[in-house]
Amino acid sequence: MNELIWYSWLGGIIIGTMIGSNLVLDEVARAGPRNVLITGSTRGLGKALAREFLLSGDRVIVTSRSPVSVGLTIEELEENLKQALNAATGSARKKLAHAKVVGIACDVSDPVDVKKLGKFAADELGYIDIWVNNAGTNKGFRPLLEFTNNDIQEIVSTNLIGSILCTKEAIQIMETQNKGGHVFNMDGAGSGGSSTPLTAVYGSTKCGLRQLQSSLLKECKRSKVGVHTASPGMVLTDLLLSGSTIQNRQMFNIICEHPETVARTLVPRMRVVKGSGRAINYLTPPRILIALVTAWLRRGRWFDDQGRALYAAEADRLRNWAESRTRFSFTDAMEMYTENTWVSVFSLSVVCAFIILSSTGST
Repeated sequence: MNELIWYSWLGGIIIGTMIGSNLVLDEVARAGPRNVLITGSTRGLGKALAREFLLSGDRVIVTSRSPVSVGLTIEELEENLKQALNAATGSARKKLAHAKVVGIACDVSDPVDVKKLGKFAADELGYIDIWVNNAGTNKGFRPLLEFTNNDIQEIVSTNLIGSILCTKEAIQIMETQNKGGHVFNMDGAGSGGSSTPLTAVYGSTKCGLRQLQSSLLKECKRSKVGVHTASPGMVLTDLLLSGSTIQNRQMFNIICEHPETVARTLVPRMRVVKGSGRAINYLTPPRILIALVTAWLRRGRWFDDQGRALYAAEADRLRNWAESRTRFSFTDAMEMYTENTWVSVFSLSVVCAFIILSSTGST
């Protein structure tokens, strides 16, 4: 009888999780087009996020300080969308028909530029569902005394002041919208208050953003605007690699991922986020555990023993990427469901276990 009970509970947990995962799949499939604005989105993770939103059928605004970079990024993303449309059929093609990408140059540390960005978004899209503050810089890995005053000013202005100004602008716009909206600030090393030697200024700004988040959660309790954090973990971008040592790069082999891999995980979660105060993370505990357990297999994954890159350039990685891009899978949905809904899993497992136990007892 004891074995029967344990098997019933196990079956209930499995079935309950599968039911919940199918609910997530259904929610992701039904999620209509979103209007999305991403700062710092002409390279690295920001561009990968923009591409993933676009190929999910969303309308996206890209921005950076350089008008040239904005123009080139729009052209590149439009080509990705064209490839996806050519490869899509049926409902997938219908979903992509809503997608579009536009952009504007903006220095996020300049209040006038940020105000222009908000007006541009309202004029182009009418409203904003999701605003992602991704713009950031670290100026390399080195002791504080080796940073110039200009370096320090730029890091703090972009990472902290820029995110605060953009968050304020986003909340002001979304408060006037019937459905509100959601603002994401990007976490990084130092967010939790841990030390960040060789990137002390960068870490200080990220710690400041975590404080901003906790304060806004209390300020915006009755607001229809959700304020969240997104943590990409360690991503193979210029921001991470600038000034990195050979030892750093050996560690990157274990824990780092390409921007498009991280974006593929973060974007579906951002698109269906609810409420406020959510933390959407790429490096979840199971991923960290798997990375550490398989560390010996990951040696030479991205860099050789001399720290030379072994992976393909972005252009080569993305060649035909739109056509071969995998659809949102059941395993993705299961991971999303079990991340922050253990109460739901337990509740469903109890119900399913009771049904299985009752059925078995009656026979």
